[in-house]
Amino acid sequence: MKSTVVFVLTICCGLTFASFSSDCGSEVGTVNSVTVSGCSEDDDRCTLKRNTDASVEINFTPKKDIDVVKAVVHGILLDIPVPFHLTNDNGCVNSGLTCPLKAGQTYLYKATLPVLKKYPQVTVTVKWELTDQDKKDITCTFIAAKIR
Repeated sequence: MKSTVVFVLTICCGLTFASFSSDCGSEVGTVNSVTVSGCSEDDDRCTLKRNTDASVEINFTPKKDIDVVKAVVHGILLDIPVPFHLTNDNGCVNSGLTCPLKAGQTYLYKATLPVLKKYPQVTVTVKWELTDQDKKDITCTFIAAKIR
C-alpha cells in the first residue's frame, strides 16, 4: 500500500523520491529527489556501512528566499531521535549551495554522513532536515536505513 501511495504521488506531483525516502514535513521548500551512496531507487532501505562515510544529495526548491541553511540529522530509534554528528552542518559552506538561495530556483545540497564504527547494527530512520534562518524546515526527509 505504501509503495502504491509513493508511486501515485511521484506520478501526480513530479517528485522523484526513491523508495527508501519520503518527505517528513518540508515547510518552506519542496524536495525534488534524494540520493544516498550505495542505495538504488529500488531499495526499501539503504545499507549504511559502519566505519565509512555515506554521501547524501538532496535536490530541492525553496519557496522563499533563504539566507541561512543548517543541516540537522537524527537517527530515529524506537521513536526516539538520536543526533547524528555531521562534520559540517553549515549548508552554505562546502555543500554545493551558495547562500542566499532564491525562491523558485532548484538547488543540490551535498553532504557526507560519517557512519561511525561505534554505531550499533540496527534498522533506523534517518531524519535529515535543512533549516532556514527562522528554524523552519526548508526540507525534511526520512531515509529508511539499516546500519551494518
